[in-house]
Formats: sequence, structure tokens, C-alpha cells
Amino acid sequence: MANNKFRNYTPLIIAVSVVVGILIGSFYASHFRTNRLSITNSTNSKINDMLFAVEDRYVDTVDMNDLIEKSLPKILLELDPHSTYTSAKEVEAEMQELKGSFSGIGIIFSIIKDTARIIHVVDGGPSEDVGLMPGDRIVKVDGKPFVGKFLNDEYAMKALRGPNQSVIKMGILRSGQKEMRTYEVVRGPVPVRTIDTYAMLDKTTGYIKINSFGDKTYEELIVALAELRNEGSRNLIIDLRGNGGGYMEAAINIANEFLPKKRMIVYTEGRRSERAEYVSDGRGDYQGTPLVVLVDETSASSSEIFAAAIQDNDRGTIMGRRTFGKGLVQEPIQFPDGSLLKLTVARYYSPSGRCLQKPYVKGDNKDYLNDIFVRYQKGELSSQDSIHLSGKKYHTYLGRTVFGGGGVMPDVFIPTDTTDVTSYFMEALASRRLAEFAYLYADQHRKELEKFSKWEDLVAYLKKHNIVDKFASYADQDGLKRRNLLISKSHSKLEHSLISNIVDYIFDSRSANLYLLKDDECISKALQLIRDKQTFPRKPEKKAKDVTKLK
Repeated sequence: MANNKFRNYTPLIIAVSVVVGILIGSFYASHFRTNRLSITNSTNSKINDMLFAVEDRYVDTVDMNDLIEKSLPKILLELDPHSTYTSAKEVEAEMQELKGSFSGIGIIFSIIKDTARIIHVVDGGPSEDVGLMPGDRIVKVDGKPFVGKFLNDEYAMKALRGPNQSVIKMGILRSGQKEMRTYEVVRGPVPVRTIDTYAMLDKTTGYIKINSFGDKTYEELIVALAELRNEGSRNLIIDLRGNGGGYMEAAINIANEFLPKKRMIVYTEGRRSERAEYVSDGRGDYQGTPLVVLVDETSASSSEIFAAAIQDNDRGTIMGRRTFGKGLVQEPIQFPDGSLLKLTVARYYSPSGRCLQKPYVKGDNKDYLNDIFVRYQKGELSSQDSIHLSGKKYHTYLGRTVFGGGGVMPDVFIPTDTTDVTSYFMEALASRRLAEFAYLYADQHRKELEKFSKWEDLVAYLKKHNIVDKFASYADQDGLKRRNLLISKSHSKLEHSLISNIVDYIFDSRSANLYLLKDDECISKALQLIRDKQTFPRKPEKKAKDVTKLK
């Protein structure tokens, strides 16, 4: 009903959109530029008259503030896919991960069977102080029920997070106890790590997984690099797969650690934004370290800035699959009510001069957002021959050819493995049954599984206990029909998913990640490249006729 009523306002929304668009432009000009946008008095008068008429004479009562709030995203859709508006309520939650900390109770939870269940308790956090434990079920929050179909991740996050030093009362059910107990937790700062996994993969090769680029990512990286060097690391693999980006400054600082002096990292330029260049200062401690960077179709924005800087400067090898293709720079503009406009003000360009932004249609984000699915359908994720970049040719520092207009094309293509993907596996994954069973199994056998001091020993134990068959029986009773042929075909993927989740629940995400790396083709190919001393790209050989001319 509400949606139909909203559609009746469509002509009004378009009119109001014009007003808001002009107001945004005026705000941006007055706060971030010396020259104000010129708007004719006649247009101002006409818009003001229209707004007055709507508010004064429209057939129904109109909440103009609400209408404008709903109109803003539609206006920005007409610009590009990355200019966005965030309401005041959403701004804080959106920025918390990048800022490196948030105010909360210090738990990692998952909603399973309509109940929020604690997976991990953050060391030294507020929840650990009062005695909350992994496996605890949150059934009440501040006296209100916290179990049911209404419960989702967004609802739970809003309920559990809050102002620093505020108190939350939680009703907890613990395994083996019949009575609910109430815990009072004082919310406090909870650190958010953007690098939760780094380790030695062999005697001389270190591995670092960067999940996003936030305020503290550079600091986290320096710590990880130092610890790995102390453990004997002389080579490095940086994993940006699944990294959707974040702060450009973090990517620039990290690239600076690996590049020689006076090498371009990235430059930005826009219609009203003067060209800004970011160049390495030569102070990086890892300028000669053999380097492989892993990327995939979900690596975007700052991930692409870093990968392109390494590739264009021929500093290391990019391995994996073509990146997302985001080459637009947003500038945050804060409104007095706390809401935020992230307006695209420039494009960023790699050192060779290429813009990595993939094509888009203004006003229609559907195809843009579905691009990864389209790539999958066309076979691009499994075959390099299916990739067709229409962008202009550019050249790296040594003269290698690279392309713009659609993300970073890796130097070494690694296809995604779809050989054992079946409809059974996809449904088990999408329905979250794999994660649910893994949690329930870990919780039911927690005392037994927590006896293992190393995740490797836990993995060996689980492989002996036919965890896939146990899952298939559980899923069959839960509505996912048992299909033995498909289960057999997807056995490896099912086992990997189940074991990695159980390892995560019993140990941590770092241990789960390290387990998954054991059979990771990208990792094995990267290690082979390092052993063969092939991480530094070579200058392309000149054609025979060019050599003759030089003689």
C-alpha cells in the first residue's frame, strides 16, 4: 500500500529532485570550492513557488522531508553508480569498519534458527568482562524478545551497538542450563581489524590477507610485515580477493612501501578537481621484496589502485581474475543533520594513465550491479579467452601492454574452479544450511573439539568423522532432499565449507582462512612463481624488424 502511494508521487518526486539537486550543488560549491554555482533567480523563484504550492495545496498531506530523503538516491542514480546518499541513521554504521573501531559489546554472532548465537567473544572486550561465552544464545535485549522470524543481521546489529558507556541488558541461554540469565554489558570501543590473517606459507614466503582499506590498515600491515620478516619472510603474497576497497590513502601508503622513489602510484582528476598526483617517496622498507598480489572479480576501488600501481610499475605479479572496475573518486559531504552525500568528483588513473572504471548507463544500475553474474554466464571466470576488454591500450614502466576501461587484468589468470559445483551445493550454501550445521555441530561437540590445541589436528579429526554425510542427513530433515550423486560430486566443496566453518567457530577466522589456503590454486601458483624467481615482470622483447633498425 505504501509503495503504491509513493508511486503516485512520482511527478512530484521528479520536481523535488530538481530542487534538491540544485541545493546539493550549491552546498558543495559553497563548502568545497571558491566559486559558487550560478543559479538564475527565475529558476529559484519557480522552484520555491512549486514547493510552496505542493505544501500548501496538494490533495494529500505530504511529509516534504521524507519525500526529499527518498528522492535523493534517485537523483544520484542519474549521475553514476557510486554517488550515493546515506541517511544520518546509517552513516555511523557504514563508517565504523573503515574507522577501525565501533562502540559495542564485543562479540561476533550469527543468526541460526531465528536466534542470535555468539560465535566469538572479543578478547578484552565488554562481553568477556562479564563472562559471556561462545555458544551463548541471546534471547532478550533490554527486556524485549530477541528470537523470531523478525530477527536479521541489520536488526541485531542496531540493537547490540550503541553509544559508548551505555548499558545493555541481555537475556542469555547457555547450553546445559535451563534458566535464562541476565547480563548487563557496558558498551565500549571494539576494534575492527582489516587484516586478520597473516602467516608464513613456507620457510621464506609470507602471506597477508587485507579485507578492506581502513584508517588503520597501513599500521596493521606494517606490524604484519615486521612479524613475518622476523619469522624469515623474504617473499610476499598479498591477498586482495574479496576486498571491496575503502580509503584511497591507505592503498597509497601501502603501495609506497613497495615502490622505488619517484614512481607514480595514482593520480586523480575531474571537471572541477585539479589533477592530484601521488608519488612514492622511496622510504618503503620492502622495495626489493618479491611480490605477488592476488585479485578477483570482487576486488574493487582501493584494491584496484594498489594492484594497478604494482602492475604499471612492473613491481610484482598480479594473479587471479579481472577486478571489479571502479575508477571513480567520491568526496564525502556532511549535511548538518548528520546525513552524508558521497559525490563522485574525479576519476582516478593508474600510473600508465588508464582509468579502470567499467562502463555504466546513467539512471540504470541493474546491469552494473549484475556484471559479475554476467561475467560468470559468459565464462569469463573460468576462461581467459572469454574476456574482452574494449579499453584503450597503455604501457607499463617497462613497456608491457595493459588495458583500461574495465578493471585490472591480472598478469597470470587463475580460473575459478566450478568442476564440482552442483545445484545441491549451491542450495546448501545459499540457504545457510552449511553454516548452520557447522555451528550446531561445533556447539554440540564443543568440549570434545576444544581439546585440540592446533587447528590442523581438528581438521584431521573432522576428516575422519565423515562430516559431509552427517550434514546430508541434517539437511534432509531440514528440507534439502538428499541427492547422493550430487553430494558425491560436490564432496570436496561441501567438506571444505563445513570444516572451515567449524574451525572458525572453535578457533578463529585466521585458522579457517589458513585451512582454506591449503588447497588454493592461486596460492600454489604464486608459490611456484616465487620459487622460480618470476615475480618481477620483464621488459618485452622487441620485434625482429625493430632490432634490425637499431643495428
